[in-house]
Amino acid sequence: MAGLWALVLLLPLAVLSAAGWGCLPALCGAGAVLSAGACVLLARCRAGGGPCRRVCVLVLGDLGRSPRMLNHAMSLSRNGFTVTLLGYPGAKPHRDVLSNDKINIVYITEVLTTMKFGSKIFQYGLKVFVQTLQICYILLKIDAPSYMLLQNPPGLPAIAAVWAVCLLRGSKFIIDWHNYGYTIMSLTHGDHHPIVLIAKWYERFFGKLSDSNLCVTEAMKEDLRVNWNIKAITLYDCPSPIFRETPLELQHKLFKKLAKDFDAFKARSESVPSNLEQTAFTELHAGTGTVTHIQGRPAILLSSTSWTEDEDFSILLKALEEYEGFINSGITLPPLVCAITGKGPLQAFYNNLIEKLHFKHVHICTLWLEAEDYPVLLGSGDLGVCLHKSTSGLDLPMKVVDMFGCRLPVCAIDFPCLHELVKHEENGLIFKNSHELAVQLKFLFTDFQNEKNKLGIFKRNLKKSKMVQWDENWDETVLPLLAASN
Repeated sequence: MAGLWALVLLLPLAVLSAAGWGCLPALCGAGAVLSAGACVLLARCRAGGGPCRRVCVLVLGDLGRSPRMLNHAMSLSRNGFTVTLLGYPGAKPHRDVLSNDKINIVYITEVLTTMKFGSKIFQYGLKVFVQTLQICYILLKIDAPSYMLLQNPPGLPAIAAVWAVCLLRGSKFIIDWHNYGYTIMSLTHGDHHPIVLIAKWYERFFGKLSDSNLCVTEAMKEDLRVNWNIKAITLYDCPSPIFRETPLELQHKLFKKLAKDFDAFKARSESVPSNLEQTAFTELHAGTGTVTHIQGRPAILLSSTSWTEDEDFSILLKALEEYEGFINSGITLPPLVCAITGKGPLQAFYNNLIEKLHFKHVHICTLWLEAEDYPVLLGSGDLGVCLHKSTSGLDLPMKVVDMFGCRLPVCAIDFPCLHELVKHEENGLIFKNSHELAVQLKFLFTDFQNEKNKLGIFKRNLKKSKMVQWDENWDETVLPLLAASN
């Protein structure tokens, strides 16, 4: 019965997606009538509020690559909630999540369409319809939660599906707005493509039906209020406790591990004394067990990415070409090891570009790290680079938050609300193009071994900043929201 009424509520959306933009006015009216009529009947099927300490956290994406939602799950469990964590399989979540007996992970099979007939919008509409059935089925199958917390984007069709199931089961519906899905879709299709216009209408219409909303910046909070008539609370991303400076001993272990697959991490000298165990950056003294940095070591430049269209890595590659030129012209700078972590659709494209570069002083490696190794690498770096350029101009890069948690200064590409996170000349530098980034790299790595240089000042500023940790921020922001919703 519940599944049937969920379909009644969501059928107009699925038909709209398949039929195209022209039928929107009629289907909106039909959808409103169906929804209003159905709500009367659905009220009789509500679950009466459900257990007060159970929450469903849903992301229509790779769970292991959804750190903010994993942080939500950990915070909920820490505060006594039982959590059902729903999402696609892929990257393995951190062991703290996997070993938590209050968190039950339920993986969703990703819907893939391989049809060779019909228009693209028809194929997309069919995928939306199948996903709607899938989400409703899974959410109706799990134990009824008091709250359902959904990440957006991706929100189509999850927002409408979750809202309908919350209506059926008496759960409170919370959306965590990370960005707008339609702005991401516009990168591929353009601003005026029917699918993009449908997605924009969809987010605006169904987003208003949530009980509460979280968002990632003050700029997004204001945009939701002014343009979408949605009231949200800003929950800034903050580093979880696993992101911190890495002791030299752990750095050495990680470098030894990475040296098995990447030459950039191997010892530079072929004749290493028997009492030393070396990597490209560190050496372990067998007699004392102490680890020190190697004199004249390369600098470690770190970046992380999902290899998507909203990050133009050609900017970094061009900057590294200029950096190589600085050294060739006689400027004293350290060699660089640039490690780029992540997986994504454009990785092969950029790997092909990297293979065509023939550097002598710069070594680029693209790698994928386990959840436990990623914070260790960030805590071992000298400088981070962020090329995330928000599609909406309203979200902030989580990677920079993690880097700051590891006291790693950052050079970040400019976009409208970046100042809410990166303070130019205080905890990093902001650039607009590849040449500006190259000049910043030269500036920061000049006199590299001197802790009194600008890079050292940025690191000390990050240490003094006493950044608010995720747990503290979550307890102050989200716990009152949950209490008020009861």
